[in-house]
Amino acid sequence: MTVKSILLFVTISFSLIVSSCKEDMTPVQSNTLYQSNFQQNQDGWTADIADYSTQQQDIRFESGWAGLPSPLDTTRKSIRVSSMNRSDDLFMFLKKKLTGLQPNTDYRLVFDIELASAYATNSIGVGGSPGGSVYLKAGATATEPAKVLDDDFYTINLDKGNQSTGGKDAALLGNIGAGEDVTDYKLITRTNAENPLTVRSNAAGELWLVVGTDSGYEGLTTLYYSNIKVTKK
Repeated sequence: MTVKSILLFVTISFSLIVSSCKEDMTPVQSNTLYQSNFQQNQDGWTADIADYSTQQQDIRFESGWAGLPSPLDTTRKSIRVSSMNRSDDLFMFLKKKLTGLQPNTDYRLVFDIELASAYATNSIGVGGSPGGSVYLKAGATATEPAKVLDDDFYTINLDKGNQSTGGKDAALLGNIGAGEDVTDYKLITRTNAENPLTVRSNAAGELWLVVGTDSGYEGLTTLYYSNIKVTKK
């Protein structure tokens, strides 16, 4: 066999091996459905509040795109939300439409939320703890979460449970307590990795994501959401 023949044989054999390997390889599928650190903008998230009477005043609800507060890295961006809980049950939330999913399909969702909180877990306040009695929840629905007026009381058109319990449409991720004897803002993370939430997309392959706090503390709560990630199990 000539040198040229040997080289041709080696080349063909190598090509067959590579082709075989490609056929055996399984493409890696990303389980991340959504993630943002809000460095560019609010990425389509809008804020609102529910679970309060039309008669209640001085709620001081605010929201917007902002840098993290000092002593954190103020060059990092976030979505800032703030409100005074006058109803002892205020739900302060963010929502966003997620597209590009499989139509009419069940998804088991895990939410990983990073936010800045300045509230001690063991703190004492009116109605409850500013840290330990403000509960973080995350979920999704096939229809847009909306505030609904019923007999002079604003509720929300999803089952989020009440305060320390989750509901059909939203899982409890914990509270916003940032540790013992906290006085400055700290970054905390919360997840429902141990309890994924099952939701079904609509016929257009859409889900509405919702993240919020169900408060039992009758005072002012100001939080900064710095990262939201949603994965499928």
